[in-house]
Amino acid sequence: MSAVTDPIADMLTRIRNASMVGHSRVAIPSSKLKVAIARVLKEEGYIEDFEVTNDRPQPKLIIRLKYVGERRFRKPAISGLQRVSKPGRRVYVGKEDIPLVMSGMGIAILSTPRGILTDKQARRLGIGGEVICYVW
Repeated sequence: MSAVTDPIADMLTRIRNASMVGHSRVAIPSSKLKVAIARVLKEEGYIEDFEVTNDRPQPKLIIRLKYVGERRFRKPAISGLQRVSKPGRRVYVGKEDIPLVMSGMGIAILSTPRGILTDKQARRLGIGGEVICYVW
């Protein structure tokens, strides 16, 4: 198994792939940042729920994906995920430059001095930070 250079991009890709093929859950190696991102996704209604297992040596973050519509016509609640700030190119914004995702229909997840927040929360608190990803 090779080392992952960008664990957040790996997490977003796993969620994207699992939701496209209709899986009910996806397992990802856990970290504090990934758990914080999962918490934001749950609060914003993009995922059903998440839990962290006590596996050794690496705990797993298990995300229950959310779908809308009837059984045969159901669609993933997440229609898109885009990594913004990467290890090779970090993207920081001030409070006045926080982007609107899909004209406000999506969210930007930011890493701020107050923790992992959505674009709306960061605007309300008047703080900027690192733009981790966009979700819509």
